[in-house]
Amino acid sequence: MAEESPKSVYDFTVKDIHGNDTSLSEYSGKVLLIVNVASKCGLTHSNYKELNVLYEKYKNQGFEILAFPCNQFAGQEPGSNEEIQDTVCTIFKAEFPIFDKIDVNGKNTAPVYKFLKSEKGGFFGDAIKWNFTKFLVNKEGKVVERYAPTTSPLKIEKDIQNLLGSS
Repeated sequence: MAEESPKSVYDFTVKDIHGNDTSLSEYSGKVLLIVNVASKCGLTHSNYKELNVLYEKYKNQGFEILAFPCNQFAGQEPGSNEEIQDTVCTIFKAEFPIFDKIDVNGKNTAPVYKFLKSEKGGFFGDAIKWNFTKFLVNKEGKVVERYAPTTSPLKIEKDIQNLLGSS
């Protein structure tokens, strides 16, 4: 019998930063911003700063940011999960969930990223081009938008508000 293809991001189980299985169905009914992150990228400081602003502002309205560290772009996330968590929580003061380091491109692409890319391809093909590519997911777990690494998280705020049903 063929495996049923995933219908939403809620159909995936991923590993958290501590290596524990986490079903994304835990986030069912929330608006999600899924981001591949790196600690040593030129975009790191501005992205974490603005992601924190969005998270603080909307976390109690059903908004969640899911951050997936990735070392596939110029080796800018070289640390262990423990080092990544320390950096993200101490230096960047992130309170949103950080998951296990993954691949977002190539033969070892994490299944959730295969799904995200199949739902919203990029401008020049499906491959993730750099750190801080962002996918906006609605309350039903469907990908509604994909944003380039250089898109400021605060520029996405209107779209988040629309999906949350607030302005």
